[in-house]
Amino acid sequence: MTYTSRRLYRSRNGMLLGICQGIADWRDLPVFVVRLIFVIICLATAVAPCVIIYLLMGLIIPIEPRSGYKRDENYYENFKRNGKATMDDIKSEFDNLKSRVNKMEDEATKDKESDWDQRFHSGG
Repeated sequence: MTYTSRRLYRSRNGMLLGICQGIADWRDLPVFVVRLIFVIICLATAVAPCVIIYLLMGLIIPIEPRSGYKRDENYYENFKRNGKATMDDIKSEFDNLKSRVNKMEDEATKDKESDWDQRFHSGG
């Protein structure tokens, strides 16, 4: 699997700053594995530099955007992991899908109307 189209973001659903969750999402790994690796690295080396690096990553790595494909992917992945969703999550996802469908309908309708206008004015 290629990772060129994915970007590294801090997850909005993470425990502390969302860094481990973001790395796990970025590389399609279980978040438990990423957290375990981080803890092992901290215990094998000095804890203070690891904490400083973690905090710096929290400042440098951007938080994931609220809209677009990445949000949809995380929504469904979290739903599969947790097995639950709040009514607010479901309503916001419904509203998001409704607006996307409306936008697609507008684009499709606009193209058909312009096509008919061109046919009518060209005489053919």
